[in-house]
Amino acid sequence: MKSLIVIPARFGSKRFPGKPLAELCGKAILQRVWDIADAVCRSREECEAVVATEEPERPGECSALIIDYCQKHNIPVEITPSSCRSGSDRVWAVAAARKERPEVLLNLQGDNPLCPPQFISALLDAFDNHPETQVATPFTRLDWQALAALRESKKDSPFSGTTVIVGNDGNAKWFSKNIIPAIRGEEKLAANGGFSPVCRHVGLYAYKFAALAYFSQSSLGEYEKFEQLEQLRFIENGIPVRMVEVSYPAGYDAATSGVDSPEDLVRAEKLILKAGELLK
Repeated sequence: MKSLIVIPARFGSKRFPGKPLAELCGKAILQRVWDIADAVCRSREECEAVVATEEPERPGECSALIIDYCQKHNIPVEITPSSCRSGSDRVWAVAAARKERPEVLLNLQGDNPLCPPQFISALLDAFDNHPETQVATPFTRLDWQALAALRESKKDSPFSGTTVIVGNDGNAKWFSKNIIPAIRGEEKLAANGGFSPVCRHVGLYAYKFAALAYFSQSSLGEYEKFEQLEQLRFIENGIPVRMVEVSYPAGYDAATSGVDSPEDLVRAEKLILKAGELLK
């Protein structure tokens, strides 16, 4: 399938202004995300990638810094309307403007520098293996140690890290910034080792063209507003979200993925220094 990886990147994050160009172990976060997307595209046929940022209203405005960075580093970049409400809306703006329609669009957030390339490939493969798929996103099962680490990270950044309930049909039942499900008798369960019942959502999305078109034209979901999780809009509108199980490479774990805050940046630096780079 012809696929397009779009990397939404906004400079004006409320929780972490300037985040895309913040340095992570000597390299801009945006550069790291681009390198991941580029590695995937080089390994697949009919796959390309592009950065999507908001339109600067005046020269020298913050978003112009992202455009300048991309141009300087030979990274394809497209300017999308500042009215885009979410990363998915920004992906749609890029897709809708294309003369040749991609079959699958993948949203790789510009603040996700710890996304293993194989996660992206697994999502794209899901559309080949399950043709009925409209939306796909990955998750990983947390062992008890990883669950404890997630709880600890939420003390500093309560809205960093999303969990998901996965049904027997392989589709998501719900997503939340809270840790779900609540676990009674946890101490006894944890004593047996293995995996906890908590699944960590990895912030990576792939959509069929029509599914993303529907998303962009629909109103925000009621619970989407509360949680500020755009994937809930699909569930609230009855569109199945296929979950693709993935596993992190040795040394990496699900406790740190996206960089939503300066505290996340510190955790990401520690992880890279300990486990090494994703791309060798």
